[in-house]
Amino acid sequence: MSTVYPVLTYPDARAAVDWLGTAFGFTPHAVHTAPDGSVAHAELALGTGMIMVGQRVRHRPRPDDTDWSVYVAVDDVDAHRTRAAAAGAEIVREPFDTDYGSRDYVARDLAGHVWSFGTYRPR
Repeated sequence: MSTVYPVLTYPDARAAVDWLGTAFGFTPHAVHTAPDGSVAHAELALGTGMIMVGQRVRHRPRPDDTDWSVYVAVDDVDAHRTRAAAAGAEIVREPFDTDYGSRDYVARDLAGHVWSFGTYRPR
């Protein structure tokens, strides 16, 4: 089972899900639709790997204002956050509980890249 997932956002996530399948061979593992019909979150598989795809929302900027990040599944978010902070990671968002049952936090590495860590693991 994977533990590292690239996360990509697109202006039209639904079109991206279709295109990524046609162009690169990704298959939908899970597609969650927002109330407005857009793709809120999708998980696309290719072989043993998986990426996560979402709708770009410019009125809600990402911590680094990019259209990508990395999500890493860990067992103990709070201990992981403590370790990262002790090593000098900038904690962008303290640990929090999500409405889908994950516990997450967000950190920035020494080069400014944003990493999300949490207990969510696509099944």
